[in-house]
Amino acid sequence: MSQPRLHVDASRRLPALDLRVRLDLDTETLVLFGPSGAGKTTTLDMVAGLADPDAGEISLDGHTFFRRGAPGTAGGAPPVRVPARDRHVGYVFQQYALFPHMTALQNVMYPLGHTPAGRGQAGGAGRAARQARAHALLERVRLDGVADRFPRELSGGQQQRVALARALAAEPRLLLLDEPFSAVDAAVREHLQRDIAELQSELGLIVIYVTHRLEDAFALGHRIAVLREGRIEQVGPIAEVFRRPATAGVAEVMGIRNLLSVRVVAADAGELRLDWEGLELSAPPQPARVGDRALAYIRPEEVKLLYGDRPLSRSVAYNRFEGQVLRVLSGAGFREITVRLPNGREVDVRFPLLSYGALDLRPGVAVQLALRREALVLLGPG
Repeated sequence: MSQPRLHVDASRRLPALDLRVRLDLDTETLVLFGPSGAGKTTTLDMVAGLADPDAGEISLDGHTFFRRGAPGTAGGAPPVRVPARDRHVGYVFQQYALFPHMTALQNVMYPLGHTPAGRGQAGGAGRAARQARAHALLERVRLDGVADRFPRELSGGQQQRVALARALAAEPRLLLLDEPFSAVDAAVREHLQRDIAELQSELGLIVIYVTHRLEDAFALGHRIAVLREGRIEQVGPIAEVFRRPATAGVAEVMGIRNLLSVRVVAADAGELRLDWEGLELSAPPQPARVGDRALAYIRPEEVKLLYGDRPLSRSVAYNRFEGQVLRVLSGAGFREITVRLPNGREVDVRFPLLSYGALDLRPGVAVQLALRREALVLLGPG
């Protein structure tokens, strides 16, 4: 197996938690996902060289950026600390961090004097070369027409593109993005996501992208690392982690609802039978033993409403219950209802806006539903 391009194995004590991160990346976009205060920005800062780990090792393409007290190095390899300016890591900050007294062009030119090529260029010819390169970068992000404007004269999306062009000026192999779309609207966000995806592929970049929006993760990332309370709890393809979170903590962080506290009452090669606080559920075979208590979950899209006068399909032959509608929420293209079941627990049901048009789904009305058997997933201990 080939060595990863970026290796991060670092720890740092913070006021509110002890951060311990281990990640291996190749040419890809990894989404670093988690709640506020989990250590996401500090992780980026350690990789960029803006914050030092207390211990660990960080390397990129075989070059060690940081090493101190790393496992297996006691009495061996000496400590290493490469300054941030020499790592050539592109960093787009959440608040852009543009120089307010510089134009867009000057902001992008600034790091060009610190690249290997830029340091070799002096005098007027060197400045002209850097200016041409900055214009080219602004053109690459479709902003050459605002080169002479100051940040205060630019929209949020334009400022974000200037920040991206400036990050690319460092000729990075690694690009760090700290919630870069938090201050732009949906249309601008979509354009920026497309720009970054194209740049990542075109330039062969490693990208670490911090966000707390699951929609952004799906739009841009190849893999996701869920960071919770200073620890990486799960890493994998985004759709896989979303469909099968490894722990209840991952499910919570990813906003997965319909968590059920269950007890395994029977387990064989073909079926799990679960007691959910008085309701019996059938689930597909999964690693579990009779008597185990666990958390299960089912996505709201996998809870199906039933028509009382129509034949049942095989997919809803199990886990059928009657409940009472508590709340109804309609959004762009979807409807979501919350139903209270006979055991007093609630489940969310989500479906396209035009589905179930013949059903009365007002609060207080009785409905029949099915928790689709194949969609019930067991997590860790409950």
